[in-house]
Amino acid sequence: MSDTTSVYQAYQGNTYLFGGNAPYVEEMYENYLANPGSVPDTWREYFDALQHVPAVDGSNARDVPHLPVINAFAERAKQGGTKVVVASADAEMGRKRTAVQQLIAAYRNVGQRWADLDPLKRTERPAIPELEPSFYGFTDADQETVFDTSNTFFGKDKMPLRELLNALHETYCGTIGAEYMYTTDQAQKRWWQQKLEGIRSKPQFNADRKRHILDRLTAAEGLERFLHTKYVGQKRFSLEGGESFIASMDELIQSAGAKGVQEIVIGMAHRGRLNVLVNSLGKMPKDLFAEFDHTAPEELPAGDVKYHQGFSSDVSTAGGPVHLSLAFNPSHLEIVNPVVEGSVRARMDRRDDPKGSQVLPVLVHGDSAFGGQGVNQETLALAQTRGYTTGGTVHIIINNQIGFTTSDPRDMRSTVYCTDIVKMVEAPVLHVNGDDPEAVVLATQLALEFRMEFRQDVVVDITCFRKLGHNEQDTPALTQPLMYKKIAQHPGTRKLYADKLAAQGMGATLGDDMVKAYRAAMDAGKHTIDPVLTNFKSKYAVDWSPFLGKKWTDAGDTAIPLTEWKRLAEKLTTIPDSVAPHQLVKKVYDDRAAMGRGEVNVDWGMGESMAFASLVASGYPVRLSGEDSGRGTFTHRHAVIHDQNREKWDTGTYVPLQNVAENQAPFVVIDSILSEEAVLGFEYGYAGSDPNTLVIWEAQFGDFANGAQVVIDQFIASGEVKWGRANGLTLMLPHGYEGQGPEHSSARLERFMQLAADANMQIVQPTTASQIFHVLRRQMVRDLRKPLVIMTPKSLLRNKDATSPLSEFTKGSFQTVIPEQNDAIDKKADKVKRVIACSGKVYYDLVKKRTENEVTDVAIIRVEQLYPFPHKAFAAALKKYPNATDIVWCQDEPQNQGAWFFIQHNIHENMLDGQKLGYSGRAASASPAVGYSHLHQEQQKALVEGAFAKLKGFVLTK
Repeated sequence: MSDTTSVYQAYQGNTYLFGGNAPYVEEMYENYLANPGSVPDTWREYFDALQHVPAVDGSNARDVPHLPVINAFAERAKQGGTKVVVASADAEMGRKRTAVQQLIAAYRNVGQRWADLDPLKRTERPAIPELEPSFYGFTDADQETVFDTSNTFFGKDKMPLRELLNALHETYCGTIGAEYMYTTDQAQKRWWQQKLEGIRSKPQFNADRKRHILDRLTAAEGLERFLHTKYVGQKRFSLEGGESFIASMDELIQSAGAKGVQEIVIGMAHRGRLNVLVNSLGKMPKDLFAEFDHTAPEELPAGDVKYHQGFSSDVSTAGGPVHLSLAFNPSHLEIVNPVVEGSVRARMDRRDDPKGSQVLPVLVHGDSAFGGQGVNQETLALAQTRGYTTGGTVHIIINNQIGFTTSDPRDMRSTVYCTDIVKMVEAPVLHVNGDDPEAVVLATQLALEFRMEFRQDVVVDITCFRKLGHNEQDTPALTQPLMYKKIAQHPGTRKLYADKLAAQGMGATLGDDMVKAYRAAMDAGKHTIDPVLTNFKSKYAVDWSPFLGKKWTDAGDTAIPLTEWKRLAEKLTTIPDSVAPHQLVKKVYDDRAAMGRGEVNVDWGMGESMAFASLVASGYPVRLSGEDSGRGTFTHRHAVIHDQNREKWDTGTYVPLQNVAENQAPFVVIDSILSEEAVLGFEYGYAGSDPNTLVIWEAQFGDFANGAQVVIDQFIASGEVKWGRANGLTLMLPHGYEGQGPEHSSARLERFMQLAADANMQIVQPTTASQIFHVLRRQMVRDLRKPLVIMTPKSLLRNKDATSPLSEFTKGSFQTVIPEQNDAIDKKADKVKRVIACSGKVYYDLVKKRTENEVTDVAIIRVEQLYPFPHKAFAAALKKYPNATDIVWCQDEPQNQGAWFFIQHNIHENMLDGQKLGYSGRAASASPAVGYSHLHQEQQKALVEGAFAKLKGFVLTK
């Protein structure tokens, strides 16, 4: 068939060409006849194609052959409009041919609504008239009429209507229900049509393959039943009712390996996790039993429950060894998903694998959580963006049809399917009946093929059931009595499939023999998959041992030689003549060039940029992301220079930090999507897979970290003590009280202080350009990988008092405490009566007040590292003033926020006998800051004055 005829027939299948839209098409056609160039390209191609399609009545080929459009012409003719040629009686056959195309389109679009997906047979088939032949005017007399289906339905060029209907039903209404027609990519739609319609969605597996599927079902069921009888009542989040999931995982791993994938990173919540550990990743059953028996070694400060544990192994596939990693996951269900994506991206970058050919992300979801947890939408939104794409994710849903604890569909979600959220990225979905394990394996196979072909997300939705309650201590019949009556009568997927194979002549005892063999393996505590490679070591594996067990007190060698500083500064501040920067940006870079030469002090932006430049020049990659990180929210960074004469992103930008040295490490800066939770989770996952890259997430305003609190609480703060997972992620959180209201003042410092324990993270609030330079370099050059939380400033970005001389970059290191900087006061240290301790911007307000009032008996100490608290450095700074009777902690934040409640006992520990500790700051408040400028100024003035006034209120005496 010719290409022009194909174009014509493709348009025939679109329902928007018919009915009420026919006058629009007729008008478009009139415009085409007058001037072909006046209509869009797609319509011009369509009308061009009509030139080569015979009219249904043998009249002029330029007449529109679609009956609805002909009728529209005729109606206009009656009203005195365009003169038209009306089709003869042969138009009826044309109408039927058109109806066939509509029928095929209907099955492709909504056929899955009639699919046989429910193992419990509880789902009623909805009324969908478009799937009935009668909807299109077909009768029994048309059943044997032969229609041309070439290039419209794969399989045969001609079929009688009866055969076509059977083919459509088998393909789209069997145990696989496919959704893909919403994609705008025609190649993808044709791919699915060819794959599904060519085989009628029916797998063709040989006897060995079927035996292997039964083996995997036996392993899945066998482990659950073994645990159920041996560890009665213990939580394990059983997979019973969803055993086909293990067959799906097996297919995914083996087929991925055969296609060249070398690493698979898996994220999943609780259900079936223990089963995956043993039956997919090859964890020794005896090691799992030890965790149930409470005899496993306890090596971590806190630890976690067994169904949160991660694991890694190497398994053999037809394509070679594949490294499997199951991510550690807290109880917050889907929160692991962006973490997995970040880990995958780090592995891709390490392998120089930009398309994800060697690394595959696999995310396993529960039905209710997938549609209910907002982090999924955020993670999906990252899927095709440049800084976060992982080449497509295979999603598998263990769909229990119960919505966590409710079985009423009205309370589960607002969409038809739990998978409907993936339509936002046009990811195809294969719904599949869990009681048809061969269909599950086929769906998994097709999903992987699609991902590898198109590098996009794809979903396998395994509709199954949950034999037990949400956990093994629940009684689900309390709330779902009818559902659980059905479940009680269900023989189990393994039994159904074993009986099916026996009926096919594959052995009456095959199923029972496998059950006995698996039980014997369980009793012996042996591997249940073969082979697990115990001695394989990939060249891409990361050795974390150099970073473990190190002390935070090591400052690291963070200064750089003067010659290196000047060399890097010149490279950093040189903009090619071919790039035309904005005049404001040009001034910034001219000023930085002077800073690089030592002519003026270095400001915050230059200090930060030079830290990045020195790191990438030394071989440490830098990855910085956030909602405006290229420019910087407060326009201080300008890491990306936009050519004012070009707008194309690929040629219209210049990144100086990518051009500071030959063979330098990568510098990547990403303006992220408007997401905190998923992006921060992604960066945590990236940092957790690459200790040699400085990974930074920057909040546009510090309080935006609120949107990512789950990641902070359950990963960043506690990941090491729960799971032993070191991580060097850096958070930059703009923090400063400049009268910008409640949401633009505080980065919620108090929350990080509350989470600080077990030396789990570093919390700093640097106040000079040299301090940000040294703390960023320290994060990489010393052999310690702990999360670093930086309270970065806003007003200090341009405050000349916060600049630093060049000498502070070529010597020294990050100062956890900055003692009094006024030599006149230090020379008379014995005269000092009060010491004010503070952190952050308020220091400059205090110095200004002291200068204005000519105060000479008050010293000011800056605590730059709030946690781990630098006792030695703070004590040394305080001891310089033995006659000081008052110690005051001054902060911008309200009393119940900021560092006060955490810092007071640390200060008290280092005070001398007889000294008193007081507080000066805003009063306790339910809001981080006021929204009225005048009130802010009044409060700021009062807290600064209070730092010098007589102690009042709460006073702590040593």
